[in-house]
Amino acid sequence: MDFLSNTTHLHIFTWVVGVILFLVAAVMASGSKGQKIVHMTARLFYVLILLSGLLLFIRYMSMDGALYGVKFLLGFATIGMMEMVLVRSNKGKSVSVLWILFFVFLFATMFLGFKLPIGIDWFA
Repeated sequence: MDFLSNTTHLHIFTWVVGVILFLVAAVMASGSKGQKIVHMTARLFYVLILLSGLLLFIRYMSMDGALYGVKFLLGFATIGMMEMVLVRSNKGKSVSVLWILFFVFLFATMFLGFKLPIGIDWFA
């Protein structure tokens, strides 16, 4: 499994697809069969995001373990907000605060991920 944690390509692919699936599921009609299928596929990608992130964390935590740990927790919170938005919107409950938290966590996770040593240094 070393080839999966050598680069960030798998992790970036999984979170890009996961966020796209989340957004598609969020705009679909609540309770429809298509929305349920997209939601279940998004859940599969949540697991893949966590697994690929865990592989990267284990491999590179010796570089800066604290920041990689914070990024892992922020990523976990982002996935939690994604799931909470979809579940609460299906139940007809208010999700405006959850959307704000999702975007805050997503931005913080991406910013920290790009600033870490194996990230893409776009902010230099």
